[in-house]
Amino acid sequence: MKISLHEIRSDYDGFSILNNLATQTGECFLDDVEIDMQYTTWMDANMCAPLGAILYRVGRDLNTVKVTNIPNNVKVILAKNGFLCNYGWTRREDTYGSTIEYKRFEPKDDRYFAEYIEKHLIGKGIPAMSSGLLKKFRESIYEIFSNAVIHSQTKQGIFSCGQYYYRNHRLDFSVADLGLGIRRNILEQRGINLTAEQAINWAMEGKNTTKAGPIPGGLGLKLLREFIIKNEGRIQIVSDNGYWELSEGKVKTMAFSEPFPGTVVNIEINTADTKSYRLVSEISPDDIF
Repeated sequence: MKISLHEIRSDYDGFSILNNLATQTGECFLDDVEIDMQYTTWMDANMCAPLGAILYRVGRDLNTVKVTNIPNNVKVILAKNGFLCNYGWTRREDTYGSTIEYKRFEPKDDRYFAEYIEKHLIGKGIPAMSSGLLKKFRESIYEIFSNAVIHSQTKQGIFSCGQYYYRNHRLDFSVADLGLGIRRNILEQRGINLTAEQAINWAMEGKNTTKAGPIPGGLGLKLLREFIIKNEGRIQIVSDNGYWELSEGKVKTMAFSEPFPGTVVNIEINTADTKSYRLVSEISPDDIF
């Protein structure tokens, strides 16, 4: 099987391309799968997380995966972040320190994920934060990993990758899993039957959670959402056939014709933001910011 990929950006169209790839390869078994990238004139590096998840699933089903005809500008990026090392290519030096390495984590690797975040999110244009907020900010990123482990029930790992686009003043970081998906998790745990995009919106409301026990869930994502609004950044979530995006302080949702076999969360930070942030609780206990 040979599949051609076109330009893949971190937007609805880019995820549509990957969803189509997931559908096309979903039934492959003991096959040779060639991913032809001759028409991939650009690929946002953070999209290696969902692409890597899809190709890992293809390989797990005893298929041979080859990535071919990669344009040089794309090849340089994907060799620097280590993505192509999985397909026989040599890693290139990241001279400017702009990549967030492509990695696959086992569900039990929470400690390694925490170390990975601390290593790769330093010095990549994140706005100034107080020590208290920085700690909470990192915890909100960890919660994305935790959600992928607990809610998705994935057995195939969690995939992450990112890129600091210093010329475009943005830092993108994506986490993908091959689990149940948000809609199915809410249905199974809470008995609430929603569309995929409604389910994402439900999960992003701070008061909603499928976690059991006395420890509330969703607070990290609530803080992250509030920070992104103030930072004028963006959050994108893809799960099943639902697309959810928060940008310019507004939420928009859409549906895909084909599903993603799990969940993807992309965080985009506006690195042109010169404001300095702190928790209001560091001044007053009445609010988050």
